[in-house]
Formats: sequence, structure tokens, C-alpha cells
Amino acid sequence: MNEIAPHLAATLRAPRVALVGNPNCGKTALFNALTGSRQHVANYPGVTVERKEGAAHTAAGTAIRLLDLPGTYSLRARSPDEVVTRDVVLGRQRGEPAPDLLLCVADATNLRLGLRLVLELKRLGQPMLLALNMFDIARHRGFAIDLDRLSAELGMPVVATVAVRRGGTRALLEALDRALPAASAAPSPDTRVSASASPGGAEGWTPPDAAGIRAVQREADRILRAAVTPPARPDTVTSRIDAVLLHPVAGLLILLALLFLMFQAVFSWAEAPMELIDGAFRSLGDLVGDLLPDSGAAGLLRSFLRDGLISGVGSVLVFLPQILILFLFILLLEDFGYMARAAFLMDRIMGGAGLHGRAFIPLLSSFACAIPGIMSTRVIDSRHDRLTTILVAPLMTCSARIPVYTLIIAAFIPDRTVWGGWVGLQGLVMFGLYAVGILSALTVSFLARRLLWRGRPAEPFMLELPDYKLPSARSVLLGLWQRAKAFLRRAGTTILSMMVLIWFLSSVPPAPEDATEPAIEYSLAATIGHAVEPLIAPIGFNWQIGVALIPGMAAREVAVASLGTVYAVANAEEETSELGQTLAGKWSLATALAFLAWYVFAPQCVATLGVIRRETGGYTWMWVTFGYMLALAYLAAFVTYRTAVALGAG
Repeated sequence: MNEIAPHLAATLRAPRVALVGNPNCGKTALFNALTGSRQHVANYPGVTVERKEGAAHTAAGTAIRLLDLPGTYSLRARSPDEVVTRDVVLGRQRGEPAPDLLLCVADATNLRLGLRLVLELKRLGQPMLLALNMFDIARHRGFAIDLDRLSAELGMPVVATVAVRRGGTRALLEALDRALPAASAAPSPDTRVSASASPGGAEGWTPPDAAGIRAVQREADRILRAAVTPPARPDTVTSRIDAVLLHPVAGLLILLALLFLMFQAVFSWAEAPMELIDGAFRSLGDLVGDLLPDSGAAGLLRSFLRDGLISGVGSVLVFLPQILILFLFILLLEDFGYMARAAFLMDRIMGGAGLHGRAFIPLLSSFACAIPGIMSTRVIDSRHDRLTTILVAPLMTCSARIPVYTLIIAAFIPDRTVWGGWVGLQGLVMFGLYAVGILSALTVSFLARRLLWRGRPAEPFMLELPDYKLPSARSVLLGLWQRAKAFLRRAGTTILSMMVLIWFLSSVPPAPEDATEPAIEYSLAATIGHAVEPLIAPIGFNWQIGVALIPGMAAREVAVASLGTVYAVANAEEETSELGQTLAGKWSLATALAFLAWYVFAPQCVATLGVIRRETGGYTWMWVTFGYMLALAYLAAFVTYRTAVALGAG
């Protein structure tokens, strides 16, 4: 304990270095390269803007705290994430002092906007260092960058970095060793405030107007001409690739094919690891059943461990491979530079539905989780466009729905191929569910634009397309590890606590001695389920589903774990079986299809509703989102169930 305290104190005293740069400049890749797994993610106080901080060491071994700020083009700050970056840089963020050093990151292949931001930051009078990232790509394309001339023109150290290569940050770490002593010797914040009567200084800073930004851009262009020689023969690889990927017809077909491949892979690639995880949990459950008797206090412990913990949590963890495959595709597309092009392709379609082109990336992020999707709407300047995107983001099929979808699809949809034997039917159904979510989001946004924001002109869509680059294996693996940790943490907290509650409700009170029904029929869970059954019977749901839907509000995948626990307790005397097999024997196809339809539109988890409240600044839009999604879920399940019954699937 005495050894840990000094280490923590030293970490807290370490200089704070803030990474600032334009979007898509490789800033996060540089942050990952410097910090590795020594980083944590949280939110800034009072807002939902993501806060990433990590520990690193310079070449001389000096400990530093790195802060990865949201990307911005200017300190004028027109969107919420840019406001956070501005406030942190100026020392206005609540509870945080100004950084000791600003580490500006710029894309060496596209310096024009990056230099403008550097010049804006320079006026603050804070210690600064400029890192030219992707320097190897710039050199390969024929750019000649005079680092000494650029450093002299800007009046700050300039170093070249390659964040995705081993050793590509060595020069930066050495430059930090030289810059940090100068930063610590710089005037204190109070002194800098008194000196800020001049145009520089954080205290006297005022947002630049349009004329001021144009003046700064002219100066940036002058420095660019003085220090950078463009290639004699411009690179045409990017333009040739874009000619195909940005084609109005071929580009959309390629995007559709990529999404289709992603959903096919979710089933086919994950099959083997899912079987391993499922087999491990079933073996563990059998082991507990063999070791503990089924009567008395030991029988209660046996039921808790096997039916509550192992069946409940295991029924969710088995879907971890599918979730990681989905994230793998998203991370690879982001690193490759395709995401911005997908947004460009979808702009016309989304514009017709009343969505801003920038909404595509938040909506695509919502495939992973609606929370970061809603948070990333901060890149949209217009409040009305941002609200529309927030309203429809929960309709995108998040990774929490994957356990629900794959459980029902695997149990009720035959595992066979169609269309000549090269397309899996299960993957095709999964793709259809995602497509329904996308179409419903576009429909709701179209209605919201016509009913809520009628007469308000749509803002033009302007987007800078990043260069193509090979994804960094280190960055992708780190991203997958962070997602896996988040999922496992969720399984160990929210899902575990819900499973303990569901097991308790399913086991208490015990069945009377003269019981003629299964013991669970006399439990508190059955009482609750039968109470809500009249409300859900018209859509084909039984009381067991009603019990699962309620804790499913904490997190959608909890519904699967709840079903696993309820049916495990109900079938405690039977041989352990896979949950999908149990459902296939107890549900009709009509009920299964209605359950899928419900979860296409199911109301968001509590955490997402809380983010909507914080992001919109009140409860109104949170309840609007909850209400319309609940109504859509019930209507969709009702129509699906009645139609299936009419067709003989009841």
C-alpha cells in the first residue's frame, strides 16, 4: 500500500499534454501508439463528450499524462465536441487546469487546415509542439517538407511522426523531453493572463470571426508555400480508387456489399468460437450439477450457480465473438478511410429523408452501440439536425441486439444456403433485420423533418475526405480489446446483477408440497409475468417473455440472459440444453418472429435514455424517444404475429 501511494501521487503530478488536431489527422492513432493499454475513457463533467486520457513516458523516462481531445478545425467551436476542445485548451473546463503543453497533430499529406488551427492555438501563448503525422505517406507521394523552415515560420518545434510504425514516435518522445522543461518554466496561468492584453493569451481570447479566419488561412497558405514543396506528379492512386468507391451507382453497390458481407461474417466466422464458449459454459454447469446435491441449502446453491449465474451470464457471453467481428469491420473501415466516403455516398439518400450527411457516421456508430452514436452527433452543427439524428439513432441495430437476433434466428431459421448456395439464409435474415432498422430510421427522420422542423432549410454538407491508409494492426487490436473489456465489464455488473435478481424472483417462494405445476409457476417471477401477460398476449408473448422484457430495459442482452435463467429454473430437473433448443420447443414460429420485430424497435436501454437526456438538456426528448419506440415495437410485433398466425405459423 505504501509503495502504491507514491506511484499514484507521481502520476497525478505528471505534466498534462493535450493532443489537438483536425479530424482524421491520425491523432487517436498517435495517442494509442504512445499510451498503449495505459489509457481510460470517461466523459467530461456535465456533457457526454468522450474523454480519453492515458499515461506515457518520454525517451528520458519522464512520466506524462496524455489527453486526446476531440477533433476540431477551429477554436470558433461550432459543435459540442469542438466546444470541449476549446474549453480544455483555454483552461475553462470545469475541474481541469489548462494543459502544460499543447501537442498539435497535423496530417503531413494535407497541412492546409492543420496549419490554420496551429496558428489559432499559437495566439494563446501556451507552450506548443507540432507533430507531422503520416510523414512517411507524404514523403512517398513526393511532398518535400522543410521541418527547420516550418519550425522557424511557426516559432515552435516541429517533428515528423509515423504513428502506425514501431519507432515512428521516437523523435516525438525526444522532442517532448526538450519541450517539457520549457513548458514548466513558462509563465504561470496568472502571469499569462496578465500578458494576454496583447492579441495572444487565453484570458483575453475571443472567438475569431469569418474575416479573422480568412486572415489566418492566408498566413497558413504563405507558410505552406515557404516550407512545403508539393509533388511534381500528384498522386493518382487515391483519385483512381475514389473514382470507383464514390461512383453514384457502383459506390452504393460496393457499400451495400460491404454491409452484406459484414452481416454474413457475423454468423459464419463466429460459429466455431461461439461453440467453444457455449460448450465451456455447459460443461461448467454440468460440473456444478454433479458436485452439488439438488436438495436443501446445497440444492439452492446449485440452482443459483448453474441456473442463475452460469446459464444467465453464459447465454450472453457466447455472443462475444459476433460482437467483436462487427467491431472489427467498423474499426477497419474507419482506419482505411472509408467511413467519410460512405457518408458522402449516403448524403443524397439521407438528405431526402431529412438527415444531414454528417449523420451517417453517428448512425453507423450506432450499429455498435447507440450511446457513442448519439454522442458523435456533436459533429453536426445544426441543433435540429442533431436532434433528428438523436431521435433515430436508437433504431439502428446495436450490438446489444445481436444476442437476441442470433438466438432466435439460430433456433427458428434453418441453417442452409440460398441463391445458388453462396448466401447463408441465417445471415440473410440478419441483414434483413438491419435493413428494417435502417429504413425505419430514415422514415422517422423524414416524418420528424416534415412535422417538427418544417420550413427550416437544411445546412450544406461539407466533408474533408481523408487519405486512404492501411489499418494499423496495433490500433485495431487495441480497439477490439477495449470493446471486449466494455462488454465483459457489462456482463460482470449489469447482466450479473440482473441475473441474480431474476434467479431470486424465479426461485422464491418455493413450491408448496402438494404442487402440481413446475416450481417456477409459484414464484414471484411468475406472479409478475402473469400480471403483464394480458398486455403482451395480443402480440404472442407468454409470461416468461414478459419477465425478460422488464430487466431488458437495463440492457437489451439482459433479455436473453433472463430467458436463459427463467427456462433453466423451470427445467431444473431436465438435462442441461442449449437455450435456442429450449425456445424452439416452447415457442411458435409466429411468437419468435414477433419477438424479433419487437426488438427491431424495442425501447432503448436505460443508459441510452440517460445519454439522450444529457445530450438534449432535458427529459422531453428522452420520453419522446421512449414513447415512439415503444409504440412502434408493439405495433410491429402485433402485425408480425397476426400475419404469421394467418399464414399458419402460429
